[in-house]
Amino acid sequence: MSEENFLKIVVLGSGGVGKSALTFRLITDNFVPEYDPTIEDDYRKAVEIDGQVERLDILDTAGQEEYNSMRDMWYQSGEGFLLIYSITNRSTFEELDEVYKEILMAKDPIPEGGVPVVLVGNKCDLEKERDVTMEEGQAMAKAWSEESGGTVPFFEASAKEKINDKEIFYQIVREMKKNKEKQTAEEDGKQKRKKKFCTIL
Repeated sequence: MSEENFLKIVVLGSGGVGKSALTFRLITDNFVPEYDPTIEDDYRKAVEIDGQVERLDILDTAGQEEYNSMRDMWYQSGEGFLLIYSITNRSTFEELDEVYKEILMAKDPIPEGGVPVVLVGNKCDLEKERDVTMEEGQAMAKAWSEESGGTVPFFEASAKEKINDKEIFYQIVREMKKNKEKQTAEEDGKQKRKKKFCTIL
């Protein structure tokens, strides 16, 4: 299978927010309760989304600060990004704003329709420990949408209780495909305009 046939998704967020738990849920349909810090894990899986088989290449990244030097590489290689925080930890939510800005800088100039990103508040089963409201998550996604000229969907999820665990991956794929279609249409438009202005000598 050639590399072009895979959609490259990068999963980002602070340590302990559940990036690996959500990724594992999609890949194996199992829940891993214990926290084992990731450096970088790459998974491939074919899934059916909206009646079509999509081949996903998912990079589950490190959340620890000592791996920050690898971020640029992750931003460059990714086509779509899942930005994940824990609803029980406000700092993991606040840190994502900087991550989003770094992605936009890495992808500059920002493509038509923005960079495909989905914001995810994980661990929504821990309602009693909630530290970030759903409204705050929605507001951040709205602000990001305005910043990039695209659409940033927002979900609350739980890898443990299987809440939106698959839907977040399905939605980032939809955003990636939508963007590719926009860019293809834009390229086609440019080609047509070029042909119009060609003069025969």
